[in-house]
Amino acid sequence: MRYLADFENAHQIIEQALALGINHLETARGYGKSEEYLGRALKAGLSVPRTRLYVTTKISATADANTMRRCIDESLERLQLDYLDCLGIHGLNTWQHLEWVQAKNGCMQAVEEAVADGRVRHVGFSSHGSLELIQAAINTDFFEFVNLHYYYFFQRHAPAIQLAAEKDMGIFIISPADKGGRLHTPPQTLKDLCHPYLPLGLNYRFLLSDNRITTLSIGAANPDELREPLRIADDDGELTSAEHSAFKRLENHQKVALETDKCSQCYACLPCPENINIPEVLRLRNLAVAYDMTDYGQYRYGMFENAGHWFPGMKGNRCTECGDCLPRCPEKLHIPALLEDAHQKLSGKAGRRLWG
Repeated sequence: MRYLADFENAHQIIEQALALGINHLETARGYGKSEEYLGRALKAGLSVPRTRLYVTTKISATADANTMRRCIDESLERLQLDYLDCLGIHGLNTWQHLEWVQAKNGCMQAVEEAVADGRVRHVGFSSHGSLELIQAAINTDFFEFVNLHYYYFFQRHAPAIQLAAEKDMGIFIISPADKGGRLHTPPQTLKDLCHPYLPLGLNYRFLLSDNRITTLSIGAANPDELREPLRIADDDGELTSAEHSAFKRLENHQKVALETDKCSQCYACLPCPENINIPEVLRLRNLAVAYDMTDYGQYRYGMFENAGHWFPGMKGNRCTECGDCLPRCPEKLHIPALLEDAHQKLSGKAGRRLWG
């Protein structure tokens, strides 16, 4: 998703990744020219035989089978491949998407045909939706793998990780470096708290030490961004006492910095009459106040009202101070004031996705 500067950059990243031992290349129909660039690179002749590569692409859910048939054909054509190792239903983000997946003559009919004729070997889904939706999708038993947001700084989806593991699904973590906190460019406060480790390295270790998790995406924007994650990639044992101490420092510092304003992410404040995603807004505020992760907070906060179902919810300044959330908050937070403060701290350039 992040290598799209031009074909030459994409080709260099792919060549370098394969040379360093990466064997799983994951893209999506919606990532601009990503499928085309990957297909051209594969066609140009790379150092790894096709039989030793795992190629995944993702296609959004469609309301009918014919649209999905066309999308699968187009993706295979752009990738210049005869088959996909893995096809993910991309952004299964709403209950309507799940209805399309479950419909008798819906998009999964076309996916099942592609599995039957050998053009697709394994089927999964990615989601930016609610925990409840993700769990419902897992429980359909249609899927062999799931792509999830789950990081040290965002552990809301821990129950989905457990459910997927119980069903022996592959568990793919989306972009720990970028979506997990923009940890490729961390603020000095966070670097100091993580020392002697890098924040990115600690996040990778948090994930790699969890034996339920199958793979992590690197999402490199240039070849140099491949090196740090691959330096750590084989270090998948239990967390050391020193690593536990670093995580404890982060936890303690957040408590001190936020004092009585810390949102613990219980989600009891929802639903909000103004459709504000209160827990996510306050999570971003937590990170900005405690760790100076304001750049990351602005990056994600800018997605509200600009990215549709990929990042649902309104911004904090939409609060009307109706008070509905106040009695539901076990921490007795003054949520309207915190939403306003978050808006002041995090308002910046509006964000967008690469797709509509």
